[in-house]
Amino acid sequence: MEGTTRGGRAGRRGDDVRSDCWVAVELTDTGALQLEVRSKVGALYGPSITKGLGDVLQALGIENARVELEDQGALPWVIQARLEAALSRAGAEVSRSHLPPARVTPTPGGTPRDRLRRSRLYLPGNEPKFMVNAGLHGPDGVILDLEDSVHPGEKDAARFLVLHALRNVDFGGAERMVRINQGPLGLQDLDAVVPEGPDMILLPKVETPDQVKVVHERIREIQERWGQDRPVWLMPILESALGVENAFEIATAVPSMASLTIGLEDYTADMGVVKTPEGAESLWARSRLVNAARAAGVQAIDSVYGDVADEEGLLAWGRRARGMGFQGMGCIHPRQIRIIHEAFAPSREELAKALKIVAAFEEAEKKGLGVVSLGTKMIDRPVVLRARRLVERAREAGLVAEAEPGEASRGPEGGEESK
Repeated sequence: MEGTTRGGRAGRRGDDVRSDCWVAVELTDTGALQLEVRSKVGALYGPSITKGLGDVLQALGIENARVELEDQGALPWVIQARLEAALSRAGAEVSRSHLPPARVTPTPGGTPRDRLRRSRLYLPGNEPKFMVNAGLHGPDGVILDLEDSVHPGEKDAARFLVLHALRNVDFGGAERMVRINQGPLGLQDLDAVVPEGPDMILLPKVETPDQVKVVHERIREIQERWGQDRPVWLMPILESALGVENAFEIATAVPSMASLTIGLEDYTADMGVVKTPEGAESLWARSRLVNAARAAGVQAIDSVYGDVADEEGLLAWGRRARGMGFQGMGCIHPRQIRIIHEAFAPSREELAKALKIVAAFEEAEKKGLGVVSLGTKMIDRPVVLRARRLVERAREAGLVAEAEPGEASRGPEGGEESK
């Protein structure tokens, strides 16, 4: 090829790769567009893949380039994300102006600030194969991770991939979360993903309220620029002794705060102790986080349980976490979701008692009574409020049917707890 050239590569190649592709781009001064496509599904989709490449290049105003694609069954949005990353690495300007309408639109009005967040499934931001069917596993939230799971040299490519996943992947009823990087790199992440309407942003390694304020302000600026007003909630991750010490100040830093969580791998490393399945070494820090979150009026969400094979340990950990006041935890594998939901579900006896308390309270209200009694016992107002909160969460989780006023005593229906 004549003239100067600028090159860029992105993606993965090899026989062990699935649902991904590798793209090499050479931008030239002359020579028109030369597209070379090798695909495992080329017999069926080769012409369509070639056309898709050409459409993106044309939309970006690139007239002279050589593009080589090795495809291992990647979906069109993955191919486009890899092509854009390669073009960006070659020095081309890749703006949003060429993007077609998104196939998936954000939830109108955003998700509720206190929605059910029992489980949040981490998905590596540079691995499309984990994203495609993540919603089928039924997590309360999915985290498209741009931080620890992504190699430093692949941060830019992962950003393109996450951007397109938000536009194209239906995660079912799961809340759409993105964990950004720290500092200036995290602000670049926000520039890429906020216009696509994530429901929540996770901030890693937070130690001071100012770190949260910077992210909150950047999100506000981006939304103003794009004419958006839906909420984007924040979940700071406390991963050091200093972060835990500042838990309340962090939890009250901005109005977009929804949840507070802890990263135990980094926290125990910072403390110079060994992380154990029992968690005694982090009990104080987790208790402090729960108390700070409750005082601030936000959710307390526990860390992940790292041993995927230890299902009994996970169940025990989750039940202890619920007993401490946590409302959910993270998971690193889909097989952990069901166990976490079981751990954070009330027992049949606990739910039945709460339903009776709520029904007794509603009956007392109808009669204009100032006190609530259940059998021979008087029920204090804090007990009623706790019971109402438990019943409401059980309804959100599908453990009890919706009841008309005064019918709360029908008892649990459906779901795992009634089997």
